[in-house]
Amino acid sequence: MRAIIQRVKSASVTVDENIVSQIEKGLLVLIGVSPEDTEEDCKQIARKITSLRLWPDSENNQWKKNVGDLGGKVLCVSQFTLYGKVNKGNKPDFHGAAKGEHALSLYNVVKELIANQMPHKSEDVKDGVFGAMMDVALVNDGPVTIQFDTKNK
Repeated sequence: MRAIIQRVKSASVTVDENIVSQIEKGLLVLIGVSPEDTEEDCKQIARKITSLRLWPDSENNQWKKNVGDLGGKVLCVSQFTLYGKVNKGNKPDFHGAAKGEHALSLYNVVKELIANQMPHKSEDVKDGVFGAMMDVALVNDGPVTIQFDTKNK
């Protein structure tokens, strides 16, 4: 399972010109699922997302607070293209991404696990529309962008 974790001042997802989710300060997380991923990968990635210390404390000491400490929100977006390969030719190959039902099932598990680790549970976690063509907008905070892959130990 892969994630691109971005510290944001705000982020939103729009589908068919309608905003379906938006957050203020927090994390925008793009999540990709592979065919080999299991619920253990979901647990690992959810723990990492909610425990990453990406904000300073009140005395401006960097890397002290996580998204829950901050009172921030998490916006999750399913992103099969995180498994795109461009090694041969110019057309991306997405065969490394999980197919529909498996990907959706594990993506939902990740969202639930993240919500369970946040102070205000489900109201702290938003998401896009699985499988939809989404416009994702964000205002980076920093910018701070972290890659995480459960298979890279």
